[in-house]
Amino acid sequence: MKVPAAALVLALLLGACSSTKPVAEQRHSASHPPTTAEIFDLLAAEMNKRPGYLSARAEVSLDAGKGNRSFKAHLRVVHDSAIWISVTPALGIEVARALLTHDSLMIMDKLNDQYWRGTHDQAQARFGVRPNLALLQDAFMGLPIGLDSTERYRSSREDSMYTLASKERRRFIRAAEDIMPGDTLEGGRELRERRLERILRQAERKEMLVYKYWIDPDSLCLQRVLITDLARDQQADVRYMMRKAVKGYRMPTGIALTLSAPGQTASGGLRLERIEINEPLTLPFRIPEKFTPMEP
Repeated sequence: MKVPAAALVLALLLGACSSTKPVAEQRHSASHPPTTAEIFDLLAAEMNKRPGYLSARAEVSLDAGKGNRSFKAHLRVVHDSAIWISVTPALGIEVARALLTHDSLMIMDKLNDQYWRGTHDQAQARFGVRPNLALLQDAFMGLPIGLDSTERYRSSREDSMYTLASKERRRFIRAAEDIMPGDTLEGGRELRERRLERILRQAERKEMLVYKYWIDPDSLCLQRVLITDLARDQQADVRYMMRKAVKGYRMPTGIALTLSAPGQTASGGLRLERIEINEPLTLPFRIPEKFTPMEP
């Protein structure tokens, strides 16, 4: 197993759902489905109740196009701060460690006495994928990734599930349309078209993320989140497989994630056990002096 790659893919990735309340308490049915606002409020309540700390042991499987890999890992999450992962494939001996923060990623390869550290931009250039702390921490906690109270949503039914989907954000495109009619800059139509193209490129980079959520109608439990980047033609598909109650939280015990882009796909699965919530955590990460930087 090429440990640095496995640790990185795990850091970048990251069914059924058991209800936590009796069926008699469910307010909705096929004839009276919840409104868009009610579905949003349900998901927002989960977001507002997130734990501050999470630790767990994980059985991890990965497929990045070069065959399946599996290993054990220890996972620690401090909300809105960092994710710490220790890879222990056999006999409890640590072979790799990764620490992801808002602006950096660090990896230690203990088999080869090597390390890598850099910004998210440098990680994308080095490994071909960009770390996402917010996505990862929400996925590990079974939350509705990317839910935004300022966004407009629409609801529907699909495959017997309730769905909630964000509408495409087009603020930059509307701004471009507003510029066009009154634009009297020197250069006429050609200059206005170039300016429009620049604004559209800004819109593609910043505003073209679409989120879709699937909710079980019986348990009202979130089962899937699909994130689509329309500008880059990329998707992240997160599925929560089974949940258990831990200190009042409905935590997923299984997570499946698939990342796709033109010409490439990576998938991973996590089985979580020994889940602990809101217990103080340490995130040790000291690079020994004998370690050398990973080769480019």
